[in-house]
Amino acid sequence: MTKKNTASLPRGPTFLPVFFLFVWALAPLQAQSNAASLYNQGRARMLAEEWYGAAESFLETLRVNASHAQATGALAECYYELGEFDQALDYARKARNLSRGSLEYANLEGRILIALGQLDNASRVIGEVLRAEPYNKDALFAMGEMEIARGRSSEAVIRYRAALRRYPDDKRVLLSLALVLGSLGQYAEARGYMNRVLAQHPEDYRAFYYAACLDAKQDSLAPAIHNAERALVYRPAFIPAKMLLANLRYRAAQYEEAVRLADELIAASRNNINAWYLKGMAYTRLGRSRDAINTLSGAVAAAPDDEFVRSALEDLLITTTKSEDDARKRLAAWHFTRAKNFSARNLSDQALFEYRRGLRLNPYARERRDYAEILRLRGFPARFMEELRFMQDLGLGDEGIDDVVEIYTNRLSSALYRRWNVDPLMVLKRHWKVAVYALPPKSQIHADASYVASNFVKDILSHDRNIAPVETELRQSSFSGAFRSARENGADYFLLLTVTENDRDISLKGELFVGRTGSSAAVFYAYRTGPDRLRNASRAVVDELSASLPFRGTLAVRQAGNGLVNKGRSDGVKTGEVYDIVKKGRLSVKNEGIGLVFAADDLSGALAINEVDEEVALGALTRNGFFDRIEAGDEIILHDEKAPPPASTAADPELRSLLRALR
Repeated sequence: MTKKNTASLPRGPTFLPVFFLFVWALAPLQAQSNAASLYNQGRARMLAEEWYGAAESFLETLRVNASHAQATGALAECYYELGEFDQALDYARKARNLSRGSLEYANLEGRILIALGQLDNASRVIGEVLRAEPYNKDALFAMGEMEIARGRSSEAVIRYRAALRRYPDDKRVLLSLALVLGSLGQYAEARGYMNRVLAQHPEDYRAFYYAACLDAKQDSLAPAIHNAERALVYRPAFIPAKMLLANLRYRAAQYEEAVRLADELIAASRNNINAWYLKGMAYTRLGRSRDAINTLSGAVAAAPDDEFVRSALEDLLITTTKSEDDARKRLAAWHFTRAKNFSARNLSDQALFEYRRGLRLNPYARERRDYAEILRLRGFPARFMEELRFMQDLGLGDEGIDDVVEIYTNRLSSALYRRWNVDPLMVLKRHWKVAVYALPPKSQIHADASYVASNFVKDILSHDRNIAPVETELRQSSFSGAFRSARENGADYFLLLTVTENDRDISLKGELFVGRTGSSAAVFYAYRTGPDRLRNASRAVVDELSASLPFRGTLAVRQAGNGLVNKGRSDGVKTGEVYDIVKKGRLSVKNEGIGLVFAADDLSGALAINEVDEEVALGALTRNGFFDRIEAGDEIILHDEKAPPPASTAADPELRSLLRALR
């Protein structure tokens, strides 16, 4: 019998403690190995731009090793690329704490702060980096991006040129200069920088994508389409390039091809709302209204808060269906629900807007009563009465409405318009005619964004008591076409609206021109972010326009030394103000800028206001000169020269988005 050799085996109770000590010592090494493997997996996914997968790998890394600084910083980058800036900021700050003195993570924090709009904090962080390392490339680049966020593109060019002198062949700086110069209209110089990038990186799909963006900005559609297609040759699954290509096909009036590309994008992701929107807009331009309505309706159901999709659908339904259409009622109900929510929170301006949008879709809705009630609460009883009487005319009256009309008829018996026996609706006049136009679309997010926004602005203007939007074709191919249309339609001014946007922000630029001469009058900017940004930016442009136009009214009635003007408290008329009276038909718009001109001989007198009502105001007349030439129909103006709107600008959201994605 063979004897077993057991000399090498531990004997007695010493074996287990030694074994567990060995395992305990090995565990950290194993954890480090797992963390390193997961981290490397995440970096590989980042290189492939698989941001969700990369984030998952880095989160797993941190579960294994919560103090892994590189994984924490990389996770911040992933969230940054996904547009989750708040989350990105948390991880960027954690990475800085874990890696003291890291300029890389300080720069990352600065870039995230810029994206969040916290520019002062970003300036502080980037300033710290530049004090430690004056020519830090990422910090210099971030400073240029910060100038863009502040709406100072020319300053950004100076920053990028300074960086280029230090890093003459850096792709990121060259592309930044090309894109910023393109946004400023300096296309020849921009093209020079872009060509350098393409020569140095002949197979870089992103370089061709940015070249396509630059061409698109210049309205060079054929080269833009070519470069977008080249980008897709090198990376067929690059969604931004395919989305841009679909948009370019739409702009080139190749609507069938735009639909085909939109279908490919939808097949890749059913949640691509911009592709659904583009498809619906292309169907609209093809005259396939029913297909467009079905497509846009599906998009609205999937993304009810996308203002462009909803507005495009609403405009299409209003122009192609009857007021009784069920789809219109459903869309109107959505606005009414929002209006009631705003009203419950005492946000009456927002509630009025939503009620008006809803009533535009469904004018027979009983929610008109709620809309009227807001007018009453805001101190406009006459306008409250107008809405209730309109409901009676539509056959929507009931016992309650009839009783309220009777009560307010009695209450308003002593109103100025009753005492002077005038109908406010008959004497009400909008004294400014403004045409709104959209030039060829350039937005890369929502096709025809300027057209949709122009419709939005025109709808808001329809509720302005002093401005009458001109009924004319919104889409114009050029400035000259808009000028001709405005002049032929007798517009005092015309507004050219352009839109730039990204997934989070929108910027509206309204250029106002004199209808008679085509000369520049003013420029209005509005930059908004977050929910309802199209609504809020459009309202801001309209508010600026309305505030910039001089006061105009008409002497509706004259009795001896008193006169009744067809403007009242609703129009800002105040007791004690003195207005000039100009002979009827003698006022004209300035050739350039905003204002009115008339001959000195046409100034027939003055009106000193002593009583103001909601719709009209009463004042004492004073003649100018020996002869009394004042008569009903003369124009009333407030002779205070308004300072022109200050020259301003706004950040370009589309440019910011492109620069943010540069790598």
